[in-house]
Amino acid sequence: MLPGSRLRQSRERLGLTYRDVERASYELASQRGRREFIIRISRLADIENHGVTPNLYKLYALAVIYHLNPLDVCQWYEVPLLHHFSDGAHLASRKTHLAAPPTELRVPLRFDPGFDPRRTACLTRMVESWGQLEATLFNGRPRLQYGYIGLDDHMMEPLLRPGSLVLIDPALQQVRNSGWKNEYERPIYFVDVRDGYRCGWCLREGPRLILQPHPLSPCMPEVWRWPDEAEVVGQVTGVVMRLAAG
Repeated sequence: MLPGSRLRQSRERLGLTYRDVERASYELASQRGRREFIIRISRLADIENHGVTPNLYKLYALAVIYHLNPLDVCQWYEVPLLHHFSDGAHLASRKTHLAAPPTELRVPLRFDPGFDPRRTACLTRMVESWGQLEATLFNGRPRLQYGYIGLDDHMMEPLLRPGSLVLIDPALQQVRNSGWKNEYERPIYFVDVRDGYRCGWCLREGPRLILQPHPLSPCMPEVWRWPDEAEVVGQVTGVVMRLAAG
């Protein structure tokens, strides 16, 4: 079914006329202070009957008035907003940067009875059912952030390979200068250096923030004035990394 026909069915199920929708859109525009939310009768007729695609504001207004999920309406127009994270993961970038989190996460709900957490196993084969963990569970705003290690960023290679996705906890911004036993326990920090981002080990010496690369990395240490030139976004607490190309 065409998206315009779906929108017409949604309107008719609510018993709304074109005039009702126009009036409601004026109320939304007044509430939000933007005239772009207004949907005039002629425009609504074009959307429903002539295949006209609503712009971002009018799509949102229709979703609000019809009590629809805007993400679902975007799906009708073949705009897969729910897949922005997975689609973006396949599009490489040269520079390290922060990334928007996924809209929803798949998590295992029930494991095969033979699953033994003490043994290495193929997790895909051991999960009997999967479910969705909505990002909105985090009180409407995710506590954690996501970062991407640029293809030109070799600071932590081979511990963190270029192209990796990292999970960042912004609650852990305090740089620890000691207290670890090996390189795997040493905290890795995601750092905003104003004109870009860095990801690596850090040392704080007064007003200086020293970014230290992995010993096997070809990169040199970097020294920045803290907090004028560099600010710690948070500590890296997880990573998704390819071990082979492809």
